[in-house]
Amino acid sequence: WPGTSRYIPPEDAAPLIRAVPSHVSTVGVFVDETPERVLEIAAQTGVSALQFHGSETPEYFDRLGSWRKIKAFKVRNDFEPAELRRYASAYAFLLDGWVAGGLPGGTGRVFDWSHAERAKAYGKIILAGGLNAKNVGEAIRKVEPWGVDVCSGVEIAPGRKTPELIREFIRAAREAEQQLVSSRLESSTPGRQKQPQS
Repeated sequence: WPGTSRYIPPEDAAPLIRAVPSHVSTVGVFVDETPERVLEIAAQTGVSALQFHGSETPEYFDRLGSWRKIKAFKVRNDFEPAELRRYASAYAFLLDGWVAGGLPGGTGRVFDWSHAERAKAYGKIILAGGLNAKNVGEAIRKVEPWGVDVCSGVEIAPGRKTPELIREFIRAAREAEQQLVSSRLESSTPGRQKQPQS
């Protein structure tokens, strides 16, 4: 999105995307762009998914065909998860914190994660909003989202991410995921029955 310091022109993004291993998803982020322009940029860059942070409607989504589409929602206290149900063609939903007068995304604001827990009934949930290496583990253990999204939580300044903070974030997320997996395995393993004493 050209209105943010994190913007990368499509012609600059294309070679970066080509260098990414094929098993890694690349996502183009858009805000109230025309469907025609979105499809043009998607073809030009080779992204594997499209993420929308504007006022895009379900009908807008339907015009984008079979692309993997992610619809972002700013979560306020009055957020109603059932709203997600309208976007039947969405591949996943990203839930972000709400800031009055703030940017469409990358707000750096944590919201009440219980909204995300309830939203899981309507599809894959990507949890965003103020996540960093210190709180992503708690977020994953509490919400068990399909994915997590980070922006300002790994930056030293707007648009300036650092490898160290990214590694710390990934490490914390993976540790929490492993804890969930271990917990599920333990709960699904029948307890050993005690042998009767003679």
